[in-house]
Amino acid sequence: MRFRRPTLACALAGTSVLLLSSALAAGPALTLPVEIPAAERDRLRQVAETASVSTRAAGEPFITRRDIFEYLLDHPEFATHVARALRLARYRIWRGPEGLWLDDGWGAIGQFSLVYAATGRRVMYARGVYTQWFLPTIRGRAVVVIEYGVQPAPDHRSLITTTVTGFVKLDNRVLDLAGRLVGAAAAAKAEKEARKLVKVFARASRAIDDDPAAVAALVSQRPDVPRHELEEFRQLLDLR
Repeated sequence: MRFRRPTLACALAGTSVLLLSSALAAGPALTLPVEIPAAERDRLRQVAETASVSTRAAGEPFITRRDIFEYLLDHPEFATHVARALRLARYRIWRGPEGLWLDDGWGAIGQFSLVYAATGRRVMYARGVYTQWFLPTIRGRAVVVIEYGVQPAPDHRSLITTTVTGFVKLDNRVLDLAGRLVGAAAAAKAEKEARKLVKVFARASRAIDDDPAAVAALVSQRPDVPRHELEEFRQLLDLR
């Protein structure tokens, strides 16, 4: 019996299956707190279990006041004012009638919400679009989980260790498949962005620690900063 050589199409199909299996096997799993309502958990799991790209990235530990770090976590709109005032990031967050919106400064705009907040964990859900002149409009959903550990440090500070886990589901079927087939490269890019997010928190916290009055003064110069959050921030820093 003669065996035919595999065609190029078959070879590519086989390679694609291997790449897809490898990418999916390496992806992180989503573990959700039982306190999240069942309907919300189902929505988050649907994104995670069918994610086009997923990643998990740990940031380098940093020392800061725990209450300041958690304030920035729980007030993302204000946190972006701090980051932009310190020139640490270009993305911005603002509150509209329907909730919080995010513009990453590179073409991605969407709405997001803080689904769960408790000691050591925050869970966020987002839905948005990505627009570039050389690409079709990409629509998608995302789940982001920020986990952190806290250990005592000198001078009433804490050593903060953070991990960011992200899941992105592209709504376009062709792009979704492409994202899965280049899962390793896409996951590496997602991990890079997750590490950047952790670095922004770390650098902002250090700047606040080094000179809280100077940071508060810079933020106060921003015309659209929420004034009540600025006052809360100043009180947190014990600034009169």
